[in-house]
Amino acid sequence: MIFWVASYPKSGNTWLRALLASYYYSNDGTFDQKLLKKIEQFPQKKNFFSKFNYDQKIVADTSRFWIKAQEQINSDKKLRFFKTHNILGGLNGNHFTNTKNTIGGIYIVRDPRNVITSLKNHFEMNDSDALEFMLNKNKYTYNYHVENDYSDFQFISSWENNYKSWRNQKYIPVKFIKYEDLNSKTYEVFKDLIRFINITSKNQNIFKKDKAQKAIYSSSFDNLKTIESKNGFSESVLSKNRIKKISFFHLGPKNNWKNIFSEDYQNKLTLKFESNLKELNYI
Repeated sequence: MIFWVASYPKSGNTWLRALLASYYYSNDGTFDQKLLKKIEQFPQKKNFFSKFNYDQKIVADTSRFWIKAQEQINSDKKLRFFKTHNILGGLNGNHFTNTKNTIGGIYIVRDPRNVITSLKNHFEMNDSDALEFMLNKNKYTYNYHVENDYSDFQFISSWENNYKSWRNQKYIPVKFIKYEDLNSKTYEVFKDLIRFINITSKNQNIFKKDKAQKAIYSSSFDNLKTIESKNGFSESVLSKNRIKKISFFHLGPKNNWKNIFSEDYQNKLTLKFESNLKELNYI
């Protein structure tokens, strides 16, 4: 069965995957880049859609095979984690997942005023384009370096729709956490996540304190950034001009929208996301 590690892009998903991969797939909790491959992204062309007859030039055509691909993944009935930025909903009559294939999930949300600064860096956008990106209810992502190929299509919708699709649904158990809480109370939040995963997946293993602490230390933002600077990072992307790779671990916890945007733009963002910020207790 599938256990989702879900989020809107640039909300802390990779850090959370690093923590989980270090805890569940290492001997002692030590992070290694290779461990991230244990928690792959879904949907993606590689490994999941090659056996299906879809048109790579048609946006969202792979959505017809979301469920069938998951059925193949679950054919051996093993528990697997998958990263996704997809909304938890349907598209063109195709459901993203169902209770036959999904056992549970974690959703990590982040203050949208800090998400936008990370989006700007990752996708090389200006302020207005990044805000439009986050507000677009029809937004999707794909590998834009491959012309006329939408095989890696993910329907992320708007930032608001994305988190609400996972938070408000009732048919699968989802642990909803805030990036800011994971950052400020890492051990407590991570311990709670491990217990949630183990209970949901009927895993009888007890919580391993030493291993969790090692996972937290070795997966810290500073350590991940150091690893990227020394060895590169497998999930960093090429710039639009293909000249260089964009730094994946950019600012992390030091990302503070108040130090980046003008006062007028700060007020604009707060007003734009006001109802969500109140709902999530950011204001």
